[in-house]
Amino acid sequence: MSKIDLTSPEWCELVFQDRNQAYGAFKLRANSRKRHTWAMAAVVLIALVVAFIPTLVKWGTPDKVEEKVVEVAVLSQLEEPEVKQEEFKRVDPVAPPPALKSSIKFTAPVIKKDEEVKEEDEIKSQTELTESKVTISIADVKGNDELHGKDIAELKEVIVKEAEPESKPYTMVEQMPQFPGGQAELLSYIAKSLRYPVISAESGIQGKVYIRFVVTATGAVEGVEVVRSLDPHCDKEAMRVIASLPKWIPGRQNGKNVPVYYTVPITFKLQ
Repeated sequence: MSKIDLTSPEWCELVFQDRNQAYGAFKLRANSRKRHTWAMAAVVLIALVVAFIPTLVKWGTPDKVEEKVVEVAVLSQLEEPEVKQEEFKRVDPVAPPPALKSSIKFTAPVIKKDEEVKEEDEIKSQTELTESKVTISIADVKGNDELHGKDIAELKEVIVKEAEPESKPYTMVEQMPQFPGGQAELLSYIAKSLRYPVISAESGIQGKVYIRFVVTATGAVEGVEVVRSLDPHCDKEAMRVIASLPKWIPGRQNGKNVPVYYTVPITFKLQ
């Protein structure tokens, strides 16, 4: 059997003899040799370009020119720094400690076990008090002027530390915060100040928004937040109204004003 060229036009005519040559398969077979030739040429061309890329890059990159940096140092005559003499502050002399009388610490009687009682905490006997001829005071002191000295109790400084304001709000206290005029006035204020958002009304949204805030120790309204949402526009309007509330009567705990959490439901209802 002789060698057959499957891509030759004669073979293509033989295969499609007495058939519809207008069909796409005939055209594909007839042009297959040309397509294969172009495809092979494209593959070879791409392979050559890829192989020569490093060489092309090397040719296209200019040679680096070494730049020599010459540092020029200019010497200038510097002015002598001004030496400032340190100013010494005058220190007032410390007053000597006041003259004190000898005294024995008063120990309040407390029932304890013998092994729990320290020697310095033992109650002085009447004999010791009589023989020592010292006064009973707040501490044991060896005086330096029994005649004109002062009792240490007279020199005791009592420092009353101001109570730090409460920072963490309470949720429940003995006396809860009150709006001026009571709950009825609060609801009236909210009803007068509330504006139904147009977009929420057109969408038919109605319901309640629960707002929580803090009534500070001074009665101011702070920390307004939504704890149960209804609609972003309704939530924003409810927060605006609560933030505009005037000062409250603050809550009290243990006889002093403290910050307290307070929650108010605000109703949005279409008429």
